[in-house]
Amino acid sequence: MEALYLLCSIMSTSLTSLLLSLLLPLRLLFRRLSTQSAVCGGEEAVSLYQGAVWHERRRPLHHSFRYAVRYALIDLDHAPRAPPDHLSADQARSAAETNGPVFLLTIPPSVGYEQNPLSLYYCYDVEGSTCNLRKCIAEDMLGNWSIRTKAPGDSIFVAISVQHPNLGDYFTATLRAKRISLLENDYALFFWLMPHKVALWIYWHALKLWWKGVPFIQHPRYSNPEYRHEALIRDSKLTCPQGIHNDLPHEGSGSDSVKGMNGRNRCFTWRDAKWPWC
Repeated sequence: MEALYLLCSIMSTSLTSLLLSLLLPLRLLFRRLSTQSAVCGGEEAVSLYQGAVWHERRRPLHHSFRYAVRYALIDLDHAPRAPPDHLSADQARSAAETNGPVFLLTIPPSVGYEQNPLSLYYCYDVEGSTCNLRKCIAEDMLGNWSIRTKAPGDSIFVAISVQHPNLGDYFTATLRAKRISLLENDYALFFWLMPHKVALWIYWHALKLWWKGVPFIQHPRYSNPEYRHEALIRDSKLTCPQGIHNDLPHEGSGSDSVKGMNGRNRCFTWRDAKWPWC
């Protein structure tokens, strides 16, 4: 049944992306003829990067691969439309306890589809006339994550290593990318099918891992009825500032309040996966 749901999801996404791709030339033509900017309200609000990601999985067996990526670095304070399902600039500042600009490194949705393995927020502090990178926030899965990066400029570098509760030091990844110049009206074309390509690489190498003998691990919600309760307990141990997720969309989700180890009440959003995973 799950295989059928997955097939239906792939077909639905493919059809939607095909239709939107056919409309893309008209959309680009309209934007070229209009005076409205196409890059989140202005070219100064977004920097474009092109590079590659390297994945290395060490356990339970070794497997590595490399694929090309394109990222956007978005100034959340000056982008009129904040990317969906991400923190706002104020929420990121609250979490990082900073007072300066916030930049979001992410792969934007393209022709109706989004696949973004990692989003990274660069949070700056302003002291007098200086502005320095102070903290970074990463949207990740369960595990102990070690992330190294530098302030974005003409290039971007991010290195990640993960300590899994059972597998130990089992995964590393790096992102290296260079900033490129591009006409603002070509923004949608620049990211055309980029999320699709990322998903294709991920699932292709997941198939390779399965072929090598790595078992498929089902989402814990199907095997552990206490999964949500345990997730609440894990969240209570985090020390994020109060209210970081209060303004996130609540459609199809429920809000839960917990008290963290720092003694402060926190509110976060539980968002169920979209069909067919819901």
